[in-house]
Amino acid sequence: MTKRIIVTGTDTGIGKTVFSAALAGALDGYYWKPVQSGLEEETDSEIVQRLSALPPDRILAEAYRLRTPASPHLAAELDGITIAPQALSLPDTDRPLVVEGAGGLLVPLTREVTYLDVIARWRTPVVLCARTALGTINHSLLSLEALRARDVAILGIAFIGDENEESERIIAEMGRVRRLGRLPCVASLTPATLRAAFAGHFRIGDFVEESA
Repeated sequence: MTKRIIVTGTDTGIGKTVFSAALAGALDGYYWKPVQSGLEEETDSEIVQRLSALPPDRILAEAYRLRTPASPHLAAELDGITIAPQALSLPDTDRPLVVEGAGGLLVPLTREVTYLDVIARWRTPVVLCARTALGTINHSLLSLEALRARDVAILGIAFIGDENEESERIIAEMGRVRRLGRLPCVASLTPATLRAAFAGHFRIGDFVEESA
């Protein structure tokens, strides 16, 4: 079976789509965003295609495309759509697959099911993305506890933003998690600059080894 990695985050708007683009490109794999909320601006799949330099057919179609930029459960209700979480299955691919969640782990897909419920069913290793700014320690440790409570394998934590050595260190130590690296802020994001930033701060072997 080819490598599958779930990319989730401690919150929304922390940069996990850019990280997903970098990882999918570095793995020369596929990218899939199961549920997209908000269609007026550039979607996450479109951002990944633009920044990863992957062929268009490696950006897999979303299972649900919802118009309103809101929690999936609400966006679906406003669109008159019913999300069927039990029907969300990981695609079979001939190369590594990067799957990006929506917001944080406990974002509701319906009024009864969260994204974490689906991730736990998939039984696939997770990379947790966390910002480096104030508040990240609490958000990161809570997210790690939530993943472990559901027996989800954790590949490691990837920080995004300016360096914050003490926050990054204490999260890795107290959270008992592998510190994969930190994706710095890139002034002019292009496939080339993102690829260079990822290569300079992460070791691709950490993403293909078995999770701890």
